[in-house]
Amino acid sequence: MKTKIVNYLIAGAVAIGAAACTDNYGEINSNPYQPGDLTADDYVVGSVMNNMAGCVVSPDVNTTQFTECLMAGPFCGYYADSNEGFNDRALSRFIPRDDWGNVLLRSDRIIPVLYSNLAIVQDVVKDTHDSIPLAVATVIKVATMSRVTDAYGPIPYTKIGKDGKISIPYDSQEAVYDKFFEELTWATTFMRQHPGAALTASADYVYSGDISKWIRFGNSLKLRLAMRISNVAPDKAKKFAEEAVAPANGGLIENNSQNAQWNYFGATQNPLYVASRYNQAADCKTGGDSHAAADLICYMNGYNDARRSKYFVPSEWATSGPQTYVGLRHGIVIPANSVTRKYSGINVAPSDPLQWMNAAEVAFLRAEGAAIHGFEMGGDAKKFYEDGIKLSFEQYGVDGAQEYMAQGADALPGTITYKDPANINTFNGAIKLIPVKWDEGATPDEKLERIMVQKWIANWQNANEAWAEIRRTGFPVLLPATGDGNASGGIVDSQRGPRRLPYPLDEYTSNAANVQQAVSEYLAGPDNMATDLWWAKKK
Repeated sequence: MKTKIVNYLIAGAVAIGAAACTDNYGEINSNPYQPGDLTADDYVVGSVMNNMAGCVVSPDVNTTQFTECLMAGPFCGYYADSNEGFNDRALSRFIPRDDWGNVLLRSDRIIPVLYSNLAIVQDVVKDTHDSIPLAVATVIKVATMSRVTDAYGPIPYTKIGKDGKISIPYDSQEAVYDKFFEELTWATTFMRQHPGAALTASADYVYSGDISKWIRFGNSLKLRLAMRISNVAPDKAKKFAEEAVAPANGGLIENNSQNAQWNYFGATQNPLYVASRYNQAADCKTGGDSHAAADLICYMNGYNDARRSKYFVPSEWATSGPQTYVGLRHGIVIPANSVTRKYSGINVAPSDPLQWMNAAEVAFLRAEGAAIHGFEMGGDAKKFYEDGIKLSFEQYGVDGAQEYMAQGADALPGTITYKDPANINTFNGAIKLIPVKWDEGATPDEKLERIMVQKWIANWQNANEAWAEIRRTGFPVLLPATGDGNASGGIVDSQRGPRRLPYPLDEYTSNAANVQQAVSEYLAGPDNMATDLWWAKKK
């Protein structure tokens, strides 16, 4: 049995492209729920847990460049493609090129690694009768697969076996979400029932073995997913959102020490750091293939946001004044590299953790639940909203949250515009700049826009989540694609942007009957980038 497990471990570690944790061998847990003497099974659990964690946002540069920098980053207004060689293939131009858009659902990438490592945990549980690693692994699985379904819609999920093969029937997105809630409820309940449980720190680069924090993340993830379905299944959303918030269920992520983030990087560099610097000129300080997007910088310039220096590298257009931070538009014909290099770069360090979920997001979710949906969130919307802003400022180590929150309509420009310093992609329209200051008398839509804009700013570097929330609520309003930048042939609306990714072409050869059934029965339109998902705000 142990020989088989170790063989699986070697294969899993190679597949994910990240070194398994082998330090402090003697510290791995052996006795159920308590530290003790090492067994071979415990060594395996510590390694595969880290392999699984690397499936949420991958440590592999190639994978993460596609999922974060070239796909979700431009779609949510965080990143913009800055390599002119991408003009014939850029997802940011709404070109559904298969080898750029298939990464999350490829049969040889994230899903088989996730499930093959999960199978090892399940095998070890049978030997040790210690299900705590399985409960944590279940939370990781939901965190990973929620990103997959939110990119494509209906996916294979409930019938995936231990081998992770996806040539199986699809589930509707509603069925996938129902399973998520079932799994998160089991995982968090089981962990609560074993308050003395712990993983060793070397087995857990997220919470250093603190199970109470995994419970908080599981509940916070449940709250995120409940809010996602609030427009299409309000009763179900209310049930699971209020379950997640209930103090008796273990709590939520409420401060930045509880943030879910993968602190894996040291000798291995953060893939966002590496990916954003591909093809960087020797004298260029502002990145390579990706730069900061005009959308986010325009909003933050409008608010005179103190977090800009933490998010961005100053542009090469000017070192001070209004052009200190200048973003590049996405959805454009990408200019020459000699031009794009001048826009603000992405400020990420080689050792920065990968963000999964932060306390600010959770506060904003509670603000929305209380203000918009009438859910019992354990407090009032104004406090949660202001807590979200303060937590984000604290996370990035900047002052001025109180002054920022006090900005009403009279202190702001009212609209944001975009003047391109290169005089190529200026936006001639204007986008309303919603005031920061909470207004109890505002309409529900105005309250929602306030919450979503501030959550979007606070969720920097969590691009897939930001893209999902834009599609769900319509906020924030982003800069539209330019006429010649939209290369979809009229399929994707330039203002609404991509609503999903098409299924990989391989599905139509290796799993044809099942993918065709999913499109005809579960998808609300053709298999293209313009079809809305089940939970999304429709036109």
